[in-house]
Amino acid sequence: MDDPTDNAPPLVYVVAGEQSGDLLGARLMAALRAGGRALRFGGVGGPRMQEQGLQSLFPMQELAVMGLVEVLPRIRLLRRRLAETAADILAQRPGVVVTIDSPGFNLRLLRKLQSSGLRRVQYVAPQVWAWKEKRVRSFPGLWERLLCLFPFEPTFFALHGLDATFVGHPVLQSGVDAGDAARFRATHGIDAAAPVLILMPGSRRSEIARLLPIFRATLAELASGMPGLVPVIPAASAVAGALDEACASWPVAPLILRDLADKHDAYAAAAAALTKSGTSTLELALAGVPMAVTYRVNPVSAMLAARMLRVPHVAMVNILAGREVVPELLQSDCTPPKLAATVLRLLGDADAAAAQRAAFREMRAQLAAPSGTPAEAAARAVLDLLDSRN
Repeated sequence: MDDPTDNAPPLVYVVAGEQSGDLLGARLMAALRAGGRALRFGGVGGPRMQEQGLQSLFPMQELAVMGLVEVLPRIRLLRRRLAETAADILAQRPGVVVTIDSPGFNLRLLRKLQSSGLRRVQYVAPQVWAWKEKRVRSFPGLWERLLCLFPFEPTFFALHGLDATFVGHPVLQSGVDAGDAARFRATHGIDAAAPVLILMPGSRRSEIARLLPIFRATLAELASGMPGLVPVIPAASAVAGALDEACASWPVAPLILRDLADKHDAYAAAAAALTKSGTSTLELALAGVPMAVTYRVNPVSAMLAARMLRVPHVAMVNILAGREVVPELLQSDCTPPKLAATVLRLLGDADAAAAQRAAFREMRAQLAAPSGTPAEAAARAVLDLLDSRN
């Protein structure tokens, strides 16, 4: 740990492995500094964390891979990056290590640090309540603090003898519910009567490669019956170029949005959305956009995951509600005809859209932090641990 006689500010080492973790890390870094505390930062992160002053040990996008089969071609690189990160932490001896989400990488990192004597925080609980519940047996000793985004998680971990703290979900700080529909239509020259459809194929290249062709074919089916339909893809910076290239030949060219405010304006203007499962469902729900959720991975990955799944739904909106609020079309149901038919129902059934929005309002209340913002609650937990003495 930092030498108490050293005059340098304490070092907070933050490790994020994907876009959502990068944003979470950036907000945490800002909240940690908000009280005027002098701190240094190190670790692995993306552009948002770099805006907060982080010099990433290596490009974060190297860690952004999902799927049991998809990981295999990159296993050697991931192992090398894991060793590099652990070595850097042990050499710098930070006051606290904060690992954010990305359990495939970060739990292995924490295991390497288990006997280091360093203070460790895992921010975003591994979703072992959804699958691989037996893995919880390997968690004792990996961290001193476990910070949860969902209100039911501390109860789950308590049943396994592990303390956990609910800090609220960061989607509440995202601003997704503050968009301006009229501004979006004016900016892009969209007629007031034209329906806007949000398409969200993911922020990982592996997700985009698998879902984008399906979305293209779905859009072709929709456009034949809805000539005025305006498709919009909010793009993560890491994959925006790939989306530009892939969508250039689409029969109906989607608007690919890079600017965050423009994305939020698009949500406000949207009549419906077709999205992959994941945090995007919470963003759309908070913005009040009726949606259908879909996903497709390698068949072997899907088969193995299905055997371990312990929840009846995959969309977090449905998990929080305890029922199917939004339709889920996964694997064999992730086909252009089925997706197009589902989207058409969303666009044409006002009662179904209203029912989704009512459930979304209930969900928002569940995700609020006990006090302050989610980032502030997480920062308090990190600083409490940083200031503790073993």
